[in-house]
Amino acid sequence: VVFLGDHGYELGVRNWWNKNTLFERSCRTPLIVRAPGAKGNGTPSAALAEFIDLYPTLADLCALKDVPKELEGASLRGLLGDPSRKHKDAALTVVKRGPVLGRSVRTERYRYTEWDGGSKGAELYDHATDPGEWVNLAEKPEMAKTRAELSALIKTTEAGAKR
Repeated sequence: VVFLGDHGYELGVRNWWNKNTLFERSCRTPLIVRAPGAKGNGTPSAALAEFIDLYPTLADLCALKDVPKELEGASLRGLLGDPSRKHKDAALTVVKRGPVLGRSVRTERYRYTEWDGGSKGAELYDHATDPGEWVNLAEKPEMAKTRAELSALIKTTEAGAKR
């Protein structure tokens, strides 16, 4: 059984009245997978997962043959057996607002967003200290290394998705 939901609305938060944002409230969605024999059935997980992981998961659980090797997602089967384990290092979210493309990467600790490759701005939030994403750290000199690493991660994650 797979249950997934739509992402959240920004009902007045930050003066947004839509769903087309790259903040956690909008990007985070419900995903419930219950598989026969999975030891973790009924146990929530904090691991990062993406909807693109669903096809590889179902193909794996159903033991489908001839599944394309270049799938973008990764099977959640291991996570279904042990919800406390890590699944992936990052999750990518992309939105388009008019001609402006926004790419956001979420790691266990950070959310980093670039608008038009950074030319229209960048946002960096530390979920360890700011889970509501209120303090943008992108321009802080002490965050330059983290920002560079996350920017590279966006490019790597996106390149993998374009295979």
